[in-house]
Amino acid sequence: MRSDDRPAVHSWARLEEACRYQAWGPNTPEQTRDFVDLAALAWSVTPQRRYTYAVEVDGAVLGIGELYVRDAIHRQGEISYGVHPDHWGQGIATRIGRRLLRIGFAELGLHRVFGTCDPRNVGSARVLARIGMTYEGRLRQVMLIRDGWRDADVYSILEHEYV
Repeated sequence: MRSDDRPAVHSWARLEEACRYQAWGPNTPEQTRDFVDLAALAWSVTPQRRYTYAVEVDGAVLGIGELYVRDAIHRQGEISYGVHPDHWGQGIATRIGRRLLRIGFAELGLHRVFGTCDPRNVGSARVLARIGMTYEGRLRQVMLIRDGWRDADVYSILEHEYV
């Protein structure tokens, strides 16, 4: 993630459908600038805990993927991803998820990686299952979003399950 990724990220972060199940957005240009700048800055923090990637397809930034080391001692990480709605259903989020798992296990030596999604976000749940994560359960009312309290379905994969 670099500062010059701002316009591409904002092209979808400003869209209501892209952030429907999130606590953020639709973003103003300033909110997107702050997000991208903090994500870029995270690469220079030691120890690094946040790994945010701009995802390019054919030279265009169509999404982002993030791996956040939630607990370094217990080797736990969380993945998240976002793709421009014009490119949903093309397997991009699945490729992002697989790449984040490879980084988490092969490069960072994590033991457990998890991801969450709003139970209404069927597409994201399919991505988490497709990349080999196991459904663990539902956390109730963990996030306040525009249409009320959001539940979160939790999926995870352990290092010995990763192939």
